[in-house]
Amino acid sequence: MKSAITFSLSAALLIPLPAMADHNVIDGMDFGPIAQLVGTWKSVESGGVDISPAQAGTEQGKGAPAITPFYEVMTFEVAADAVNASEQTLVALYYKQEVFRKADDSKFHDQRGYFIYDQENQVVYNSFCVPRTTCVTAEGAAGNEMTLTLSERGVAESNFMKDKASTTGFTMNIKIDGDTLTYSQSTILSIYDGEFAHTDSSVLERVKN
Repeated sequence: MKSAITFSLSAALLIPLPAMADHNVIDGMDFGPIAQLVGTWKSVESGGVDISPAQAGTEQGKGAPAITPFYEVMTFEVAADAVNASEQTLVALYYKQEVFRKADDSKFHDQRGYFIYDQENQVVYNSFCVPRTTCVTAEGAAGNEMTLTLSERGVAESNFMKDKASTTGFTMNIKIDGDTLTYSQSTILSIYDGEFAHTDSSVLERVKN
């Protein structure tokens, strides 16, 4: 009986353990921390807050802070990979962000872009456009908590926006924690003969993988 038990234990030790899943790998490619973003996210019940420069003719007055409580939906999906200048290999997630006023459910912000990961250099980019004829690219060190700041030539905008409401700075702090996504960001605008920090902050939960 003793030898039978010894044989059984020895045989069990030869059985390979199942491999641990690598949650950063999608379709055989390493997406690093941005792999966790894949899916659809919605604001928690409390929603987010947008502080922007008020328009002329509003109750606040032109250039004064306008505070808008909002809720939003963000969807991330895998996009094509890319190689830049034969040296930099990138993988990307396409995303869309739709933001609605809590007061009347009207959409007041629509954003389309990419979160991009450079594995070799451990850099993440957020490259996006908004329908105000403005596009932004920000970058920072990869991680579950990231600070992405405006690239040196990170703004493309129309002549009108350059003259009237130019983007001169952008910083985004983002934290990915399981099914919870937290972010705060500040867009520095040169507008109404002054400088204004347009800020947004929100907490979202994943509702679909």
